[in-house]
Amino acid sequence: MSLLTRRRLLRDAALSATAAGAARAGLAGAAVAGTAASTTALVAGCDADPDEAPHGSLRFPPGFRWGAATSAYQIEGAAKEDGRGASVWDTFSHTPGRTRNGDTGDVAADHYHRYAEDLDLMRDLGLGSYRFSISWSRIQADGSGRPNQRGLDFYRRLVDGLHERDIAPMATLFHWDLPQALQDAGGWENRDTAERFAEYADIVFRGLGDQVPVWLTINEPKTVVQNGYIWGHHAPGQRDPEAAYLVAHHLQLAHGLAVQALRATGAKTRIGPALNLHPCYPAEDTAEATTATRLYDGYENRLYLDSILKGAYPEDVLADLGPDSRMVRGIRDGDLKIISSPVDLVAVQYYTPIYVTAEGDTVSKWPTSEASWQQIYPEGMYDILTRVTRDYGPVPLTITENGLPCPDTLTADGTVDDAGRIDFLRDHFAAAHRAVSDGVPLESYHVWSLLDNFEWAEGYDQRWGLVYVDYPTQRRVLKRSAHWYRTVIRDNGL
Repeated sequence: MSLLTRRRLLRDAALSATAAGAARAGLAGAAVAGTAASTTALVAGCDADPDEAPHGSLRFPPGFRWGAATSAYQIEGAAKEDGRGASVWDTFSHTPGRTRNGDTGDVAADHYHRYAEDLDLMRDLGLGSYRFSISWSRIQADGSGRPNQRGLDFYRRLVDGLHERDIAPMATLFHWDLPQALQDAGGWENRDTAERFAEYADIVFRGLGDQVPVWLTINEPKTVVQNGYIWGHHAPGQRDPEAAYLVAHHLQLAHGLAVQALRATGAKTRIGPALNLHPCYPAEDTAEATTATRLYDGYENRLYLDSILKGAYPEDVLADLGPDSRMVRGIRDGDLKIISSPVDLVAVQYYTPIYVTAEGDTVSKWPTSEASWQQIYPEGMYDILTRVTRDYGPVPLTITENGLPCPDTLTADGTVDDAGRIDFLRDHFAAAHRAVSDGVPLESYHVWSLLDNFEWAEGYDQRWGLVYVDYPTQRRVLKRSAHWYRTVIRDNGL
C-alpha cells in the first residue's frame, strides 16, 4: 500500500456513512476543514420552519414503494434472550471508552418485545416496504452449526406481521453484528468466515423462503473496512489498513456466496448488495485534484461496484495497494466470478459527498448535520444514482438509507418538531425524482431510520428516526417528519 494511501486512509476513513465516532474522538478536524460554522448552520436548520406546501407536482411512478429502514443491533435489544449469542457489537459496546456514555444495545428500542406495536406504526404511516436486518447470532449463537429455532421464529413473526399489514419485507443478512465466536477465530480476516456466512444465509433463506421478496447481503462493507479496521471506532475496533482490505475482499466474497446460496434454493425472490456510495468531487480545479479524486473514488465506490457488477477490482486501487498487500495476495482464482454472481438489484445508501484535494485530503464544502462527517448536499443523490446507471447499466436500484440526525426533543404537549428533517428529506426526494425522470430505474426509497435507536459509537445521543423513542419508557411518538412523510406516501410524491 502506498504511503499516500496509508496516510489518506488513516486520516479520512471516517467519512464512511456512520463515522461519527471520529468527530467524538476529535479526529475529524484533521480531515475536514471549516466544519464548525457549517455544523452550527445545519443544527439551527433542524429547528427551522419549512414551508410544508408542495414545491411542485413531483409524482413518482406508479408502484414506487416508500419505506423506512432499521438494523437488528440498533433496535432489537433482548441481547441475551431466546438463545441469542454475543456479537462483536455486544463486546465492543461493553468495552469501556468505546461508545459515548458507555451506551450499549442491550435494550435499544426494545423492538424484540415491541415489534407488533412497531408494525402498527408502519401501517399507520402507510409504509409499502420495511427494510430490517437479521441478527446472525440470533440464528446461530456461535456463527455456525444448527440454527436457533427461537431466533428464526422471531423473524417469521415479523415477516408474517408485515404481510398482514400489506408491507413488503426487505431483509438484510448482515448489518455489522458478526458473532463474537467467529471474530475470535479471525473474523473477516479469515476467509472461512465467508463460507460460514453462506451457510447462515442458506438457513435463513430456507427458514423464511419466498416470504421475503427482496434480500440484501452485506450492509455497507466499506463501513466495516474503514470504521472497523482502519479507524477502529466501530467493532471490532482494529487499526490495521493491511487487514482492512483483506476484510474487504472477504466481505465481497461472502456477498457472492450468499447470492449463490439463494439461487441454489430455487426461491423466486430477489437479492443484491447494500452499498453506501459517496460521490467524489475535486476540491479544486486542477489536474492533480482530479487524479487524486479518481483514486479516492476507487476506494470509496468502484472497489465494491466494479467487483460485483463488472467482475474485476479497479486496477488503480490494486496498483495503489501493491502486489504484496494482504488483499491482493488473498484473491484466489474464481473469487471474482463468485463475487460477480448476477444480482437482481443494487441498494444505494447516500449520506454525504466527498471533496478531494490534490494531496488526497478531504475538505468540507457544505453545511453538516449533527454528525460532523455528513455534508448536506442533495445534488449528490442525483449524481450517485445517475452515475451508477451510466457506468453499470440499467440495474434496478433502491435507496435503502438516507436521513440525518436532529436535536429532537419531546415537548410538554407530546410532540416533536423536527422541521429540518422535513427540509432534508424533501430536497433529497426531489433529487431522486429528477434522477428517475432522467432514466434511473429507481424502485423504492427507505428513510433512515424508522425509530430513534442505538447509533453505534455515538450511543443514544444522536436521533435519526421518524419516530421518537423515549428510552426510559420506550414510548413511541411520531415526529413532525413522520406526519409529513405519511402525506408523501399517500400522494406518491411532493
